[in-house]
Amino acid sequence: MARSEIEAFLEMLIAERGATQNTVAAYRQDLFDFADFLKVPLDKVSPPEVNAYLMALSQQGMASATVSRRLSALRQFYQFLISEGWVTTDPTTSIDTPRHQRPLPKILSEEDITRLLVYAATQTDPEGLRLYAMLETLYATGLRVSELVSLPFTVYHLDRPFLLIKGKGGKERLVPLSEPARSSLDAYLHVRGFFLQRAKPDEKKWLFPSHSKEGHITRQRFGQLLKALALAINLDPIKISPHVIRHAFATHLLRHGADLLTIQKLLGHADLSTTQIYTHVVTDHLRDLVYHHHPLSPYPKIQSLQKE
Repeated sequence: MARSEIEAFLEMLIAERGATQNTVAAYRQDLFDFADFLKVPLDKVSPPEVNAYLMALSQQGMASATVSRRLSALRQFYQFLISEGWVTTDPTTSIDTPRHQRPLPKILSEEDITRLLVYAATQTDPEGLRLYAMLETLYATGLRVSELVSLPFTVYHLDRPFLLIKGKGGKERLVPLSEPARSSLDAYLHVRGFFLQRAKPDEKKWLFPSHSKEGHITRQRFGQLLKALALAINLDPIKISPHVIRHAFATHLLRHGADLLTIQKLLGHADLSTTQIYTHVVTDHLRDLVYHHHPLSPYPKIQSLQKE
């Protein structure tokens, strides 16, 4: 008992929960890693084996958040096995979830984002126009990189200032497009044919087609292009990735007064607690805001004295 039950569980994730390919791949890797670690069959596992596995992961230097994710995968897997009648007990029920602090997301300043966009706008060859359109769209919408690269060609309409996004679990959401994003997409569409030379039929359905296995530009390739763009403006490429641009979108919105519920909807977060992490990255900004504008702050008094 091992691989066949794991594959059955993964099929259930797809059929019943609408799990994405990336999610399924992560679960597959986690569960097969656990099965390879064990010296007993999956239906004979007891809490000590689970604890030994989690301890081994920690000793390998794995982050506590990743260990927690592995434990979550095991819990869901064993609940599935119980529901199917393949096991009678769940060996993970008595296991405590490792404590961890969620790391704060890396963000770019508005000035850095502006520098990236200004330089990208100067690149007028097909590759440059595509990158500029993708960067503007990402910063304007906060899409997940997997959502951005796999946008269907039919998602963008010249007369609609928004995109209809199908996100995790098949859930749909509307995200507005800024004027710069729409203009960059319009310019890109004039050269999109460059990427369709000798294209296979499946490639034509994507907004950003490519001769990749997926038929569209890959997440990895887009990440490489962003790092090259960073180098061109003397920005540390370690600081930039598609995820960092998504974080910048949310953080900058929050700094300019957007509420968390709106940001949650735009990002496609199922739980508001996921979005609340962005409140931590604007702490300094909020503290300065209170210090400079609160009536009981000494700063306004100093300013008024200086004027006198």
